[in-house]
Amino acid sequence: MAVRTADNEYDAVVIGGGAAGLNGALMLARSRRSVAVIDSGTPRNAPADGVHGLLGQEGVPPTELLRRGREEVRGYGGTVVTGEVTDAVPADPAAEDDPRFAVTLADGTVLRARRLLVATGLRDVLPDVPGLARHWGHGVVHCPYCHGWEVRDEPIGVLAVGPASVHHALLFRQLTDDLVYFTRGTELDQETRARFDARGIRVEETPVASVESAESTGGDGGAIEGVRLTDGRTVPRRVLAVATTMLARTDGLDGLKLPMEDLPGGMGRHFATGPAGATSVRGVWVAGNATDPAAQVGASAAAGALAGARINADLVTADTDAALAATLVLDRRTGGR
Repeated sequence: MAVRTADNEYDAVVIGGGAAGLNGALMLARSRRSVAVIDSGTPRNAPADGVHGLLGQEGVPPTELLRRGREEVRGYGGTVVTGEVTDAVPADPAAEDDPRFAVTLADGTVLRARRLLVATGLRDVLPDVPGLARHWGHGVVHCPYCHGWEVRDEPIGVLAVGPASVHHALLFRQLTDDLVYFTRGTELDQETRARFDARGIRVEETPVASVESAESTGGDGGAIEGVRLTDGRTVPRRVLAVATTMLARTDGLDGLKLPMEDLPGGMGRHFATGPAGATSVRGVWVAGNATDPAAQVGASAAAGALAGARINADLVTADTDAALAATLVLDRRTGGR
């Protein structure tokens, strides 16, 4: 059993209080590890009405899921701290191959840890289209598996951002018979046009000027009314699908020098990891959307659990090595008696 030696010293500090971070902390706390979760309170899915595709929790509001998760972590002795990390750096190790880290929060608090789990998630950057951002998470969606059932049979528009939007359109065509693909200056080859035509997907090549809301055209409720084009026409749509640029949240983490990779097609940037979220920086793991941008809540939680288990296993090895070294020192002092 690990014992905290002083205030703000932990076996593991988890940076990020979403599904990945909380599930990683849960695994560590259940293994009798001292663990603290740093939660900034800004989850990626905050605008969504419910979590979908998560067995046993279908439709639960994201805030409620995280509230339950925090309580579960605390129930096993874990600590959840509300705050933002301003600096995380390696510190002097206690022994060879047993690293230490210092994590500084915005209020000046410093937490010390033997291991780190980075689960900061990502930021979705939307195209710069007037009127688009205000509908994010409701009338504007990105994931057919997260939101598809809820927008089924609606008139949907896909705002193209690059080659990946072609597949995006085909996925959303599964959900509605009324789909318009706004090219926004991207190119479509003849094969793609033929495939779209075969599936009844209308292609609109006139540039997009703005997203119009119902309230701006005399309606109520603030829902999407349509897409206004530069030639003055408005294409009626109730839902817009758009692939975002996904950027791992890295605030305060520069001192760790974690390796990063670009996503294909300029779709974003994420932390580079190996099996179970291990990084090339000894003692640091990454889980969830910070390393796997496409992961839904269930996959992120599972990744956090796996990383938490690997962190505990790594600590077990370090604890055993330390105990063995102490035994050998004692034997030398006592002559083996």
